[in-house]
Amino acid sequence: MATKISKRVKAAYTKVEIGRAYPLLDAVKVLEQTPKAKFNETVELHFALGIDTKDSDQNVRGTIVLPHGTGKSMKVAVICQGDNVAKAKNAGADHVGGMDLIEKIDKEGFLDFDCIIATPDMMKDLSKLGKVLGPRGLMPSPKAGTVTPDVERALREVKAGRVEFKNDKQGGLHLGIAKRSFTVEQIVANAQLVIDTIAHAKPSSVKGVFIKSVYLSSTMGAGVKVAI
Repeated sequence: MATKISKRVKAAYTKVEIGRAYPLLDAVKVLEQTPKAKFNETVELHFALGIDTKDSDQNVRGTIVLPHGTGKSMKVAVICQGDNVAKAKNAGADHVGGMDLIEKIDKEGFLDFDCIIATPDMMKDLSKLGKVLGPRGLMPSPKAGTVTPDVERALREVKAGRVEFKNDKQGGLHLGIAKRSFTVEQIVANAQLVIDTIAHAKPSSVKGVFIKSVYLSSTMGAGVKVAI
């Protein structure tokens, strides 16, 4: 059965010249001209990468602190002990704890957070929650900067708009980078930093074209191809 396309999505595609790759500023301006949903949509970037996902050396992963944030208020849980408990609370963590918080997640299914930061000494105990946190993208990792002894810095970055990127099994990479309520200039600045960061993350073993294509879209809108 064919998927029914809404009038708003049809109208969005009338603003986009299919097959054309727009300079980033123009792509954002085209996106701004498309009809908006009744909620504040997320602005997204979608990459198609020329990588072999079966080769672990070609996986692309890292973090970016967006200059204008994501527009989303992040709830952050910090799993730590000792002096770091007070540091995390003072730095604005929404939930702080050690084994008590781990047990709450494990036994009560507590998941009222968008990100977990953990100190290295807690990872042995936290690792047992891999099956719960992993599928939800919540498992802390050193590569994502969420396993660190410096909980204050990690918290500041996450609250300021740090996002993690990681390719999927098809070699795609998808990131929410802003909200439609942002100005054109704010979206362009966030998007340009993301594109530059991904370009510099090219694994040394990748030959040929690394970034095959980049599309800019909103949650419920049409995709606009970005010239790179």
